[in-house]
Amino acid sequence: MTVVPISAAEHLAFVRRQRSVSFLQTPAWAHVKTEWRGESLGWYDGRRLVGAGLALHRPVPRLERFTLAYLPEGPVIDWTGEINAWLDPLADRLKAHGAFAIRLGPPVRTATWSAAQVKEGITDPGVKRLTDMSGQRDDLVGARVTAQLRDAGWLPQSPENGFGVGHPQFKYEIPLAGKTEDDVLRGMNQLWRRNIKKAAKEGVEVAVGDDLKVFHDLYVHTAERDRFTPRPLGYFETMFAALRAEDPERIRLYLARHRGDVVAATILVRVGAHAWYSYGASSTRKREVRGSNACQWAMIRDSLAAGCDVYDLRGITPTLDPDEPHVGLIQFKVGTGGQAVRYVGEWDLPLRPLVYRAFDLYIKRRGR
Repeated sequence: MTVVPISAAEHLAFVRRQRSVSFLQTPAWAHVKTEWRGESLGWYDGRRLVGAGLALHRPVPRLERFTLAYLPEGPVIDWTGEINAWLDPLADRLKAHGAFAIRLGPPVRTATWSAAQVKEGITDPGVKRLTDMSGQRDDLVGARVTAQLRDAGWLPQSPENGFGVGHPQFKYEIPLAGKTEDDVLRGMNQLWRRNIKKAAKEGVEVAVGDDLKVFHDLYVHTAERDRFTPRPLGYFETMFAALRAEDPERIRLYLARHRGDVVAATILVRVGAHAWYSYGASSTRKREVRGSNACQWAMIRDSLAAGCDVYDLRGITPTLDPDEPHVGLIQFKVGTGGQAVRYVGEWDLPLRPLVYRAFDLYIKRRGR
């Protein structure tokens, strides 16, 4: 097995042959993350391209000749067997070209909890975290990948609360394969179904649009209300331009209007059979018309119509403690039915240990 650079066209052709690939592993994502240098890499078995990945390179402060090579939610390889056969040539290639460490996030599950389990956990005073309960399904592949990474010297980076510098290890997903709209609605709790009906009764209309300025104004309003730092408008303009250039159906903006007022807005990304709720915003006024639920239902319906296997609500924290502020996030998402999923998480492989330790110290100091 060899790892060599491939063109964006070769990379995209490989992605299109897969059932599911994270949008963070498409060649277009390199054009979104402008502060990183993107590189498409291919795994060859003889002359056959059998794997691909997007590596994002970022220099070390004051040591610009060394980079951290980051493959978010990737690479796209066969994770079911002996993974060293795939990762060793990756490490050799990246070290030879200046990487001091590799960070990757295998798209491999380790455990799944049903909506019913999550609800029971929230009401059980003896349960504080998802991991206090046995998964409905424990994935043997995920356990094997975790063990192989650890044995090969990779270092786990996912924090206990599920959120960190990288991408979340715990997510909430709605399985769609083989389901109808009625099936999905039946899986939702009474409040979600009622809110979807109320939005329709109130005359909320959801349409796919292109007015990113309208979305961004509402998003900034949401950020001020919910106390998070919003991304600039230019980020979303770059994101839409890059992803749509790769595939016109890759990314969509949904706007919910009530009597002419935009009351909610969401962004959907889709690659193959996987759809992601990527960003959302809502007005503080007219929250009672349930525009956010209307947007979610429109995206779910479109994902079903596109033949998707999963609708991904992205990150959650694993806390089920009613006294923790983050529990509201999982309570909101569990109402959709679906399942909580734990992935293998992100892992680092130091290739130049002295530089890696200096980088790790820099990151810790910056985080204080």
